[in-house]
Amino acid sequence: MDFLSDLVKKLDDEHTTIAAEGKSSAEFSGTIDTGSYILNAALSGSLYGGVPNNKITAFAGETATGKTFFVLGVISQFLETNPDGGVFYFDTESAVTNQMMESRGIDVNRVIKSEPETIQKFRHTSIQVLDNYCEQPEDERRPMLMVLDSLGQLSSSKELEDTAEGKETRDMTKAQVLKAAFRVLNLKLAKAQVPMIVTNHTYDVVGSYVPMKEMSGGSGLKYSASSIVMLSKKKERDGTDVVGNIIKAKMQKSRLSRENKEVEVLLTYDKGLDRYYGLIELGVSAGVFKKAANRIVLPDDKKIYAKQIYDNPSEYFDNSVMEKLEDHARKVFQYGSPEVEEDSIFDVEDEVANGTEY
Repeated sequence: MDFLSDLVKKLDDEHTTIAAEGKSSAEFSGTIDTGSYILNAALSGSLYGGVPNNKITAFAGETATGKTFFVLGVISQFLETNPDGGVFYFDTESAVTNQMMESRGIDVNRVIKSEPETIQKFRHTSIQVLDNYCEQPEDERRPMLMVLDSLGQLSSSKELEDTAEGKETRDMTKAQVLKAAFRVLNLKLAKAQVPMIVTNHTYDVVGSYVPMKEMSGGSGLKYSASSIVMLSKKKERDGTDVVGNIIKAKMQKSRLSRENKEVEVLLTYDKGLDRYYGLIELGVSAGVFKKAANRIVLPDDKKIYAKQIYDNPSEYFDNSVMEKLEDHARKVFQYGSPEVEEDSIFDVEDEVANGTEY
């Protein structure tokens, strides 16, 4: 419409455009693979999607739910997909070693590590990094990913000062400082087309009618994050040995897929996130596979155990099967798709996993 174009022209503001031009910073040009098909679907509505490449994504959970390993998986996929890209990693827990990164296939020469003690230092450094990044001509910018691991470990300047002086008063300004930091960073990240992954601690909500978990740090991250994934775990065994954790990932918040959807991923101690775990259950939900007691019925009516499929995934998840699973994943997880009448697909998993031969 001419009058809208004229209005935009008269405003002469680089941040004001016609929506159809797709120049808004809310638009994103792609996603970052998480290393797990089913987690990709929960985050973006597609098995081949993942974390949006210009927004804040949060992974929150209690201790030892694998938050850092989720992040390392995303970093590995990001660097593999972007050979000229780099990562800026805020490690507030002094927990991630070079050996940990290298064991996940991460080139440590392409990672900058920073260890801020306070929210204010994190905010200042982040803004400096993004401002310097945006000073480069857009066609010369290399892909960049920023990580904060973890938000819950950051102190405030006041908290450090009070501790140094021997005071035990609670810092009532911390949540406000965090909220202000993310309010500034959110728009800067979007305009720079730089994604940020944030890990955070959770705690039990006291007095809740039903057991509930809440993220630490107040509401700042809640409002700014495009997606918030709440993590909880149970052990995965091979015989009597615990070989990893099955992580329940629930979409507490999502602007790109349906909220409150829950999936399960397998995080092994030696390999990290299993790419195919969860697809059997999605396949049963889609009608590609069937369940018979504690076995899975394949399209050719052959019955085998789930473990056999996951041990040789490429044999059973061929292009034809993956196309059907992708179509079903879009129906289950995407906004705007018809509702799929089904029980939780991971009710199926519990029945399969509880089989004696799984």
